[in-house]
Amino acid sequence: MFLRSILATAVILAATGANASACGENTIELRQNGVQAQFSIELAMTASEQAQGLMFRESMPQFNGMLFINERPRRVSFWMKNTLISLDILFIDENGVVQNLKHSATPLDTTSIPGGDNIQYVLEINGGLANLLGLSEGAEVRYIGFDQENAIWPCE
Repeated sequence: MFLRSILATAVILAATGANASACGENTIELRQNGVQAQFSIELAMTASEQAQGLMFRESMPQFNGMLFINERPRRVSFWMKNTLISLDILFIDENGVVQNLKHSATPLDTTSIPGGDNIQYVLEINGGLANLLGLSEGAEVRYIGFDQENAIWPCE
């Protein structure tokens, strides 16, 4: 049932012309291989917000996430210390392309998860969603806060 709900939502987004800009401060979209999904997001921009992330949360709604925004591209790594839910972690470059993806990161694990070099954004979503949606490295991401002139998939 969960899988059917996710795929139905993704297919509906693709079929209803979700290409029309749904860009907003609290909305991010991903697409790859004909599947398009939209997430409601919280922003983590300050050092304090980024240090807290999604720690201590017992659940997160299905199509919600957190977007970490760095001032400029850099080498990043994450860990799951004090994070109670499994997360997919998408490491995104300045143009909005997923460069690395950690599937179903283990809750409470303190092992470093390297995201790579030249990463400007990191999106955390519920663990397992990226696989269910068929997302991998190369997926395109659209967000109003990206540099629209250089974005691979700009807001319209």
